[in-house]
Amino acid sequence: MTQNHQTILLCYLSETYTTPSIAFPLSSLFTIIILILTSLVLADTKHDYKNTSPFDFLKNLQGCHKGQNVQGIQDLKKYLQHFGYLNYQKQSLVNIFDDELESAIKTYQLNYHLNPTGILDSETVSQMRRPRCGVADIINGKTRMNSSKLHIVSHYAFFPGNAKWPANKYHLRYAFRHGTGEDAVGAVKRAFKTWEVNTQLFSFEMIEYYLNSDIIVGFYRGEHGDGAAFDGPGGSVAHAFVPPYGMFHYDADEIWSVEAKEGAMHLESVALHEIGHLLGLAHSYVEDAVMFPTILPGQIKGLKDDDIQGIKALYNL
Repeated sequence: MTQNHQTILLCYLSETYTTPSIAFPLSSLFTIIILILTSLVLADTKHDYKNTSPFDFLKNLQGCHKGQNVQGIQDLKKYLQHFGYLNYQKQSLVNIFDDELESAIKTYQLNYHLNPTGILDSETVSQMRRPRCGVADIINGKTRMNSSKLHIVSHYAFFPGNAKWPANKYHLRYAFRHGTGEDAVGAVKRAFKTWEVNTQLFSFEMIEYYLNSDIIVGFYRGEHGDGAAFDGPGGSVAHAFVPPYGMFHYDADEIWSVEAKEGAMHLESVALHEIGHLLGLAHSYVEDAVMFPTILPGQIKGLKDDDIQGIKALYNL
């Protein structure tokens, strides 16, 4: 897959994959996906955790503003482009704080309920450095945020084209990559059950043979074949594809836990978030919602009214 496939996942699917206009037959797409999956080498989930983050470069840019030429600004541009706020050509990825970057930062600040100054202030840096889902906040330039308005009530959102499962696919089968630990299996099963109870529409069935499943769950690290490489501890912790492309990937380089544990990411909370993507929900900017893009180590989150209202609105429940 090319870099253009990174606008929905941390990963991210390009418009070719996320809108109703599919560029080639669906059967061919599934064949490609299966070939990719079967060629992947299962990631080893053991690692030495480093108290660093791929987002740490942002600390050195605090206070930057339009007109400056500072080493590292091109990395800031890549970060914002990665999560959908910019659409630069390669030649524009230079260390100049230009008008486009200022506008992108203002949009980011609006999305996260920060003062939209366009300056990389301490509050913005702090928010940007948080571990987060790898799915982009803005897909194909679509955002409900309007940078000209300072007071906006934000809530659930959908992907372009309102991507969702068809009515004949409300019973979804999921499977785990071989070698997935029992703790993770249990956490994901509980997360699927939570969505099942709260939607009263979907039912989920765990099966053994992943090639017969609708959704595949597994742990991967670095580049793993979907065009959406993981970035190591503390950055993008997981990502998932939109319907009907049921893939949910944890970053094996994170420390994971079934409990609220300092320095560890909570398996079930992250699963609740990524299953929301699998069902068609994009990111919410209600901070308590499970679909909020960021989650802190040790934090536990559950479904909130915003999440439930979102899925009901998407499926006209």
